[in-house]
Amino acid sequence: MNDSGGSRLALLRFLERVQERDLARTRRWILDEERREAERRVGEARRPPVPEWLIERGLDRSNIVAVHTGECWDPGKRGKPATRAQAIEALRQQVPACTKCRPDTVLGIEV
Repeated sequence: MNDSGGSRLALLRFLERVQERDLARTRRWILDEERREAERRVGEARRPPVPEWLIERGLDRSNIVAVHTGECWDPGKRGKPATRAQAIEALRQQVPACTKCRPDTVLGIEV
């Protein structure tokens, strides 16, 4: 910046306008992020609870392919929620237990 009177003041006013514009943009970003965070919290609150057990059906939906725990990371695309009794009954009917989550071990059933 030069020390000449008018131009120094003009440069400082210009800097002020630039900084106000930057501050306004930053405040918009903050508001956008707060909105996204609030939407994320609402989505989590509305998410249905994870089922305790899943029964995975085959392509024709009539045969059962495997039994999983509700927290299994590999339940397949055709897993449907099941009760504990349904999971036990499926395992007793020789439906394979998932080799990743081992529902038979969790249920205390030897297959």
